[in-house]
Amino acid sequence: MTDTRRRVKVYTLNEDRQWDDRGTGHVSSGYVERLKGMSLLVRAESDGSLLLESKINPNTAYQKQQDTLIVWSEAENYDLALSFQEKAGCDEIWEKICQVQGKDPSVDITQDLVDESEEERFDDMSSPGLELPSCELSRLEEIAELVASSLPSPLRREKLALALENEGYIKKLLELFHVCEDLENIEGLHHLYEIIKGIFLLNRTALFEVMFSEECIMDVIGCLEYDPALSQPRKHREFLTKTAKFKEVIPISDPELKQKIHQTYRVQYIQDMVLPTPSVFEENMLSTLHSFIFFNKVEIVGMLQEDEKFLTDLFAQLTDEATDEEKRQELVNFLKEFCAFSQTLQPQNRDAFFKTLSNMGILPALEVILGMDDTQVRSAATDIFSYLVEYNPSMVREFVMQEAQQNDDDILLINLIIEHMICDTDPELGGAVQLMGLLRTLVDPENMLATANKTEKTEFLGFFYKHCMHVLTAPLLANTTEDKPSKDDFQTAQLLALVLELLTFCVEHHTYHIKNYIINKDILRRVLVLMASKHAFLALCALRFKRKIIGLKDEFYNRYIMKSFLFEPVVKAFLNNGSRYNLMNSAIIEMFEFIRVEDIKSLTAHVIENYWKALEDVDYVQTFKGLKLRFEQQRERQDNPKLDSMRSILRNHRYRRDARTLEDEEEMWFNTDEDDMEDGEAVVSPSDKTKNDDDIMDPISKFMERKKLKESEEKEVLLKTNLSGRQSPSFKLSLSSGTKTNLTSQSPAANLPGSPGSPGSPGSPGSPGSVPKSTSQTAAITTKGGLVGLVDYPDDDEDDDEDEDKEDTLPLSKKAKFES
Repeated sequence: MTDTRRRVKVYTLNEDRQWDDRGTGHVSSGYVERLKGMSLLVRAESDGSLLLESKINPNTAYQKQQDTLIVWSEAENYDLALSFQEKAGCDEIWEKICQVQGKDPSVDITQDLVDESEEERFDDMSSPGLELPSCELSRLEEIAELVASSLPSPLRREKLALALENEGYIKKLLELFHVCEDLENIEGLHHLYEIIKGIFLLNRTALFEVMFSEECIMDVIGCLEYDPALSQPRKHREFLTKTAKFKEVIPISDPELKQKIHQTYRVQYIQDMVLPTPSVFEENMLSTLHSFIFFNKVEIVGMLQEDEKFLTDLFAQLTDEATDEEKRQELVNFLKEFCAFSQTLQPQNRDAFFKTLSNMGILPALEVILGMDDTQVRSAATDIFSYLVEYNPSMVREFVMQEAQQNDDDILLINLIIEHMICDTDPELGGAVQLMGLLRTLVDPENMLATANKTEKTEFLGFFYKHCMHVLTAPLLANTTEDKPSKDDFQTAQLLALVLELLTFCVEHHTYHIKNYIINKDILRRVLVLMASKHAFLALCALRFKRKIIGLKDEFYNRYIMKSFLFEPVVKAFLNNGSRYNLMNSAIIEMFEFIRVEDIKSLTAHVIENYWKALEDVDYVQTFKGLKLRFEQQRERQDNPKLDSMRSILRNHRYRRDARTLEDEEEMWFNTDEDDMEDGEAVVSPSDKTKNDDDIMDPISKFMERKKLKESEEKEVLLKTNLSGRQSPSFKLSLSSGTKTNLTSQSPAANLPGSPGSPGSPGSPGSPGSVPKSTSQTAAITTKGGLVGLVDYPDDDEDDDEDEDKEDTLPLSKKAKFES
């Protein structure tokens, strides 16, 4: 596939001075014999047809704009442009063009003169600047044409801008605007619209400073009301003077600051509302307008920040109980906008900004505001709080820990945030989602200060679990007092899912704090009640929480799970899900598969001893039968400790020899005749040679016999498993929530179809010469590390090859038997 760096759109300028999209393709450069020179080629990505074939002429002026545009003129009325998807591609082609023309690629224009007619070129060379027509009503059309014709040419645009600056031409044009309005000269007003719009596209800061001055800006906006494309002029000036009102929530004494705020609002209004939506090229020409607004905002923030009286009054009125609700709302909205402006600051200036707000007491003020009843005020306060948390979570943590020493838990800032999350009235819980994200940032150890003694993590998490966690889990505990959720409406389910998401994050990142809390408060049992919710997303959240705990492979958690029989709700949900192949089914199977693959012995034994009867008929995956085999292998080791220790000796000496005995062993190896060596002798250490060989070999031979019998049993289990496709499990056990005994299995040996006493088992005398089926799934279960996928659904056509598989099946290797 062609590199996206060379992906471009081809544009041509039409007679109306509008850019037409000619198609999307990939650009390359190369020598074209027909054109006798290096050329730019663009082939359409749809069908490979040639969109553009343009020779790079040595005298053509190519212009690079805004890192991703190359614009040039091929003839007097034929302008072309390539708009690149990526800056890197634009740079590559620009270097090729500059290489052909012998220019430095750092320039933005390759030629000083554009490709114009000889007469125009002579005029440009002979005159130092552009001569503008006299500013008269009768010549407005001529002026508009001059501006329009200058825009495509970088040189002429530069000369036009200098002429407008030097001759005070903009003010003269605005005087004509008043004349035209008084005379209701619509044609003249349309020409002025085109002229002023063209001046915007010159992209010159010096011109903007004139146009946006106090005396000129409203007239500029007035000119832009008379768009020729509209049947009626807009009424922007009326809106700005009568509808839009400037509110000084705190009186601003500095006249320069006040004027800067007015100017910024009006320029922002011009950019957003007055100017027509720019094309891709015109937008690049307005970059200076964006910069003008940006630097104005930076200046306003700096001036307000330095005005200590202003900020002192602001915070005093915010927290004053006597302040009426409407006034308080205005103050909070101002502070929110003030913080939003700060995002435009450079990092060092933003640091100083938030430090100033912190010193002024912004966090105690937010605490007061968040405790109020006004929803709009609280919402704005939440936005301000999010700016602070995203900027410096450590500053917020330090504040909440300090206030905990003086205030009750109910009025702590972080608890107010949790309460607002819980009490969000929005049906979509938009505010709650935002607040949950802020809480996660605050409790994330990754952004806590990494000091030598890790004090912030220890202190804050200790504080959080002591003072705040009970508030977070309150809705969860209140809703799970019975065997199913007491409230199961959609909004409650969404809220509990958010709480569970945060608790799951804590399990992953908080180690012993959350472990103590979960075990002491029996949190997991309460969470698993939500498995009975009618909302699948909530049940899956509960399952994900348990899966995260099991994934830690922590025996403290495992003992808690086994003691409280906390697999029962999961098995119930699995059985109630029936034969449906959905996310719940896959997630539960994946949990048990994880236990099997990771060989978590305690949980394996617990599941098989208590829930095997419910799961034994699940034959469309090998997970549960694999768990049973794990369990049988564990029990075998427990029943034969001597054999288990023998295997440990064999494995230890085979793979981890003691360095001190290495030389002795090597010497014994080389001194021993290979032909005389017995099987298994080479892996026995010299220290064991003093023992009776019969005492050692006897358990090995017995072990090998048991393994052969075990292999036959495993194959018989798989023989009875239908692997032809996914089948609906026919569960014979109905689970009752009140008893655990219904889930207790019979003797595991009695449940195995291939137990030694079974008439049809491969190892029994009643089946001489029987050949059991063996499939690739057998190895996935009985060999260590042989698992291919978490859930295995064999293809339907496997039955067709079963007879052939019988003949080709090979026995398991000795290594697999020792390691299984």
